Amino acid sequence: MPVVDNAIYRGGRRVATPATLEETFESRQTHGGFAWIGLYRPTDAELDALASEFGLHPLAIEDARKGHQRAKLERYGDTLFVVLRPARYLDDVEQVEFGELHVFIGPDFAITIRHAESPDLARVRRRLESSPDLLAKGPEAVLYAVLDEVVDEYSPVDAGLENDIDEIEEQLFSGDPEVTRRMYDLASEVMEFQRATRPLIAMFEALERGFEKYAVDLELQRYLRDVKDHVIRIVERGDTFRQLLQNALQVHSTLVAQRQNEEIRVLSETALAQSEQSKKISSWAAIIFAPSLVAAVYGMNFVYMPELDEPWGYPFAVALMLGFAGGLYLVFKRRGWL
Repeated sequence: MPVVDNAIYRGGRRVATPATLEETFESRQTHGGFAWIGLYRPTDAELDALASEFGLHPLAIEDARKGHQRAKLERYGDTLFVVLRPARYLDDVEQVEFGELHVFIGPDFAITIRHAESPDLARVRRRLESSPDLLAKGPEAVLYAVLDEVVDEYSPVDAGLENDIDEIEEQLFSGDPEVTRRMYDLASEVMEFQRATRPLIAMFEALERGFEKYAVDLELQRYLRDVKDHVIRIVERGDTFRQLLQNALQVHSTLVAQRQNEEIRVLSETALAQSEQSKKISSWAAIIFAPSLVAAVYGMNFVYMPELDEPWGYPFAVALMLGFAGGLYLVFKRRGWL
């Protein structure tokens, strides 16, 4: 159901819980105070109705309709349009899941539009309803509470990423072949986390510049500055994670290069050893070939072979074979092949 919760607040108390958006529009006129409408993936018709009732800017409505927006804060007259990228760490798959949350804040209304399961805005509403003094400060209190919840949910993500980086550092020196893919996947998650958190600093600075102009309650100013400090710490942690991963990638590249060099050295030594063996085999083959050649010539049994009729023919043939073999042996030995 698109409408998750719908209420009218006056003096920090819920004075009406309309069942439909149409009833909300009527109750807002009847009871005064401000309306807080919580939606989950609303239809185009519902967004059009909100735009018509609260005078929301067409560009902001178009962004809310399409989704997939970057984290940002834009002001249209006296209405704020805030896009947040909440995140949660999934322990079972060791991955970060990112969502999207749109918030419209006006003088007498707060509209929250979720496009994912996170954050838990029901918890935000319960927290504010249990603190009437804070809720009495109006729609700006809703914005503060939503920002605080989103930023608080970044802490488990921060811890999960840190644990993943620690595991990668252990895998680096274990020779795990999966570490390369995991490093690149984790680097992508860290960059996405930075894209979600880094714009928040500029968003808080923009809110601070409007504190005096829009008469934001002093206590709310303090709360928002506290959340901003938390954001700065998270952004700094994200920068540290990215640097650690870059260092890990460099170390990994060095280790891979060292392993490749070692493999090349082993292959070179093997090739050299094989070359030496080939030299020896070739040398002995040549030495054996020389007597075989002489023996083959005298084994042809031609009728006219003068040496066969001479008494020195046999000694001459043996001496010739030994001479060839000995000469080749000396040549190969001198060249270091034997």
